Amino acid sequence: MSDFPTTARVVIIGGGAVGTSSLYHLAKAGWTDCVLLEKNELTAGSTWHAAGNVPTFSTSWSIMNMQRYSTELYRGLGEAVDYPMNYHVTGSVRLAHSRARMQEFQRARGMGQYQGMKLEILGVDEIQAKYPFLETHDLQGALYDPADGDIDPAQLTQALAKGARDMGAKILRFTPATGVSRDNGEWIVHTEKGDIRCEYVVNAAGYYAQRVGEWFRPYGGRRVPMMVMSHQYLLSEEIPEIAAWSAEHGKKLPLLRDVDVSYYLRQEKTGFNLGPYERNCKAHWADPNDPMPEDFSFQLYPDDLDRLESYIEDAMARVPLLGSAGISKVINGPIPYAPDGNPLIGPMPGVPNAFEACVFTFGIAQGGGAGKVLAEWVTEGATEWDMWSCDPRRFTGYADHDYCVAKGKEVYGHEYGMHFPHARWPAGADKRLSTLHSRLADAGAQFGAYNGWERANWFARPGDDTGWDATQTWGRNGPWAPRIKEECEAVRDGCGVLAISGFSRLQVQGPGARAYVDSLTASALPRAGRIGLAYFPDRRGRIMTEMSVMVHGDDHVGLITAGTAQWHDGELLSRNAPKGIVVSDHSHVAECLLLTGPKARDILAPLTDGNLSLPWLSVQEHTHVADKPCALVRVSFAGELGWELHCGVDDAPAIWDAVTAAGAKPFGMFALNSLRLEKGYRAWKGDLSSDYTLYQGGLDRFVKLDKAADFPGKAALAAEFQRGPGKRFVTLLVEAGDADAPYMSTLWHDGQVVGETTSGGWGYRVNGSIALGMVRADLATPGTALEVDIYGQRCAAVVQPDQPLWDPANERLRA
Repeated sequence: MSDFPTTARVVIIGGGAVGTSSLYHLAKAGWTDCVLLEKNELTAGSTWHAAGNVPTFSTSWSIMNMQRYSTELYRGLGEAVDYPMNYHVTGSVRLAHSRARMQEFQRARGMGQYQGMKLEILGVDEIQAKYPFLETHDLQGALYDPADGDIDPAQLTQALAKGARDMGAKILRFTPATGVSRDNGEWIVHTEKGDIRCEYVVNAAGYYAQRVGEWFRPYGGRRVPMMVMSHQYLLSEEIPEIAAWSAEHGKKLPLLRDVDVSYYLRQEKTGFNLGPYERNCKAHWADPNDPMPEDFSFQLYPDDLDRLESYIEDAMARVPLLGSAGISKVINGPIPYAPDGNPLIGPMPGVPNAFEACVFTFGIAQGGGAGKVLAEWVTEGATEWDMWSCDPRRFTGYADHDYCVAKGKEVYGHEYGMHFPHARWPAGADKRLSTLHSRLADAGAQFGAYNGWERANWFARPGDDTGWDATQTWGRNGPWAPRIKEECEAVRDGCGVLAISGFSRLQVQGPGARAYVDSLTASALPRAGRIGLAYFPDRRGRIMTEMSVMVHGDDHVGLITAGTAQWHDGELLSRNAPKGIVVSDHSHVAECLLLTGPKARDILAPLTDGNLSLPWLSVQEHTHVADKPCALVRVSFAGELGWELHCGVDDAPAIWDAVTAAGAKPFGMFALNSLRLEKGYRAWKGDLSSDYTLYQGGLDRFVKLDKAADFPGKAALAAEFQRGPGKRFVTLLVEAGDADAPYMSTLWHDGQVVGETTSGGWGYRVNGSIALGMVRADLATPGTALEVDIYGQRCAAVVQPDQPLWDPANERLRA
């Protein structure tokens, strides 16, 4: 083929809505030398049979941003690229059967207001004005979104494709990619028509993404964490009343979602489209007896309506008109699911210059925003919004096939489920168990998963209600509350012990290792024998991550970071490492116990040969506890006198037995969260995210603009230092009701949204509700009165001095 491109800057594999959106946004960014490969015709995968709903609703800040952007893009796309599109902005009504659901809606409304969206809360008596054919007798209310609607997926894809072509990008249909290879730092993408050499590759292969992902395994890749669900929706025959209403009003009915039952109901022409997410759902291509075919383009699964029967009956009771017409068509097609239901957008873990934009459960709604995010990743190396919720590196090695299938089915069956703060979804548990697991269980631990590791969230006593129903609340109070209080008080008054399994432990070794790490952080590295926090910015000065650093010598630096940051931070260190520098991961070989409280020294002294008089932030690497080799690190995320005890995994049980026998009380992650809030300690990907610069995050004392080493974002931070940040980190005391501020609760002042919370909870040492957040810089003055929107309630809050609420001078920590 004379016009076959043999070189390109980027090759995208997959021609659905997301692939074409990625191409379109790359071209808009000026990267027109890009090629998209599609094995069949555009839309041949999940796109062609997608229902085409375009909601903005989400309780995830980043997903809401992405979906909001999609709606804004789609409104003007047809005109922008001169392509006819059927995009119906109908609005939507989302029904609530419970107070808890209304609280969820109130939270989403607050987030939407911050993003400029006009979400409305409807009382029961207001719902029928939006949707007249609805039975409302058993409802609590509804959420109305005027920007919701539906779009023709094929027209959307073709419009994006036309826009990309018009800007100079190329699309090759009926050109399946067959593999990839590396040569001289570049990718070669193989097709049946020839090879294309390129700088970057994007896996946008939809439900085939895992198969495409296997091509990258020899170059550092992993198995793409995903599975495929069967999703059915039904199209009804024409309903005269619907036709008459549309003719009278000149528009379609709003899209209806009964989220507590688990279905959507949409007007389709003059009938209905009913799409349930059933509990008794079905995975496909999940075992050897049901292999994925080589090509499933434009194909569907056989109908399987029996498992939808109860949902159909409920929908007909809710909207009786639905029962007046028969079914004209059933669509049953494959939809890919990641273990948490969010897509994979961003750097392909472990693979240079390779990206993923795949595994979209809601690819039409998210496709526009996803293309923007992917293009930013490729062209700028960073995204406008912190997109950790979709980052492929959020799943590490624990996310095997069985886990992905179990979690995918769980997410699908509870697609509209509420994610309460003290509830633990049960599927996929026990992927990583520490050697302490049985001891924690015997002590009453109620577990949660952290990068697959089972950690104790709180410790129940006999008789405590640990069932699912008890956790179905947004409130702070439940069976866990008195236990968390006891655990915090034990740390305050005596000594507590927390097992922090799965810390990410990274080693940077080789000639110039210290200088290399120093070139990545805005912070000063600690001297030998000490530990220090270091903050790693991107080129914009935004917060990439926080790591604890121990310098062993010029050629050896050890770093400890959050368990969930394992692949993210490992890649940050290794991505541009110079020749001779080796970054290695030792997360699996060590365990950590935090022993903390005013009596910690008394408990530890008889058990160790270490020097317990060494000051805060000191490190002793070659000591023993309970006759087991151990490193003593004098730090405590709880803000009390304490040590982290770092030991071998097989030695941890003996140390645990010794310190608990000596009087240390086990405490869990929920208590630790309360304790760290009282100290103003930040949590990664909440308070510490790339939505904020280091100065906005209140990390001024860790920014060393005068250090000799250059570092990413130094110029941006220097400029921000001169002009002052527009937002500032604050600690708030809140007059909260029965719930504390969740992530991204809106902050109000004089009737305007002026900021957001980044985390919140109850402080048992200070006996108050605490929120950490970001506020307009002029309002960050101690004593400023604000309001926090907590599930629809405006709660008074006061900005506190820039110091810890508990032990502001750190006297207890340094005792």
